Amino acid sequence: MTVLTTIRGLGLNDWLVFSGAVYQAAWNDVTGRPPGYGVKDFDVGYFDEDVSWDAEDVVIKRVAEAFEEPLRSRVEVRNQRRVSEWFEEKFGEPYDPVDSTAEALNRFVAPAFAVGVRLEDDGQITVVEPFGLDDVFDMRIRANPLRPVAKDWDRVTARALERWPELTIVTPE
Repeated sequence: MTVLTTIRGLGLNDWLVFSGAVYQAAWNDVTGRPPGYGVKDFDVGYFDEDVSWDAEDVVIKRVAEAFEEPLRSRVEVRNQRRVSEWFEEKFGEPYDPVDSTAEALNRFVAPAFAVGVRLEDDGQITVVEPFGLDDVFDMRIRANPLRPVAKDWDRVTARALERWPELTIVTPE
């Protein structure tokens, strides 16, 4: 909640907290582990048509200044419109531009990973889950049907299984 409240107060456009901080928290609840177990960082996406590094860097620094350690080092913010500018070079896969932060969730490695949350001004939590929540609560990792299998699939699933051996991995065809 500290991350959600702080990010909400920064007024970022179309922001979501997503990835491990969300699905891993659910896995911890399902398995009875402590809430923060296995959560490496808090990924925050926002959307800005300005795809320059300078514009994103201003937001990265602004977000970092809003947190004290240890959260300062664990909150990672990225402009989801800008991901298409560097993704292929870093991961070796094409990545067309998206039109919103929620659209980026459709590109995640697995449906279980594609869940984002936002704390609204009225205190309500918006949950964005383009593939539903069954994979999260059933502790199942399967390949995203909307994209090719990620090149690092085996590494990603092995790391998850080390922390949550209860997971079921559906091997891609």
